[in-house]
Amino acid sequence: MSTHERIRWLTLTAVLLAITLAVQMIGLPQPITGPAVNAMLILSAAFAGPISGIIIGLLTPLIAFMRGILAAPLAPMIPFIMIGNGTLVLLFWLGCRLIKNLMGSVAGIVTGSVIKFLILSAAVNLIVSVPEPVAQAMQLPQLFNALIGGVIALIVERAIKAALNSRN
Repeated sequence: MSTHERIRWLTLTAVLLAITLAVQMIGLPQPITGPAVNAMLILSAAFAGPISGIIIGLLTPLIAFMRGILAAPLAPMIPFIMIGNGTLVLLFWLGCRLIKNLMGSVAGIVTGSVIKFLILSAAVNLIVSVPEPVAQAMQLPQLFNALIGGVIALIVERAIKAALNSRN
């Protein structure tokens, strides 16, 4: 990778991280913020590559906790949220690489969402002791957040690519 390409990647990753953090900090309800953050993770992988999406997926729960967005009872879940985010990004990217059409993206999103859900669900049921409302919030709602975020990401990705293609 040339210096120019590295600078472009770093800049794009920083911009995508900034947008993701802004979405987190706006203070919208979790049913909006969750899918939006998941969409940003997938869009980061789509436009800047899997490492970018993984980095953003690792940083967002930490920064959310430090800024008070992620409540203290969720602190034990941070490593599992990070792993789930990274898994979502990686499986989306693999789906896109293995099946080079919309079905690959869909397969990656569905697989990544299910595995993220299983990681978080296993964590609250087998590993981490958290209050019951936290345990519930870390299970099925996370599957829906990831799936909805994936749909949003696919729509936004196609719109951005269409806009970029129309300019050329």
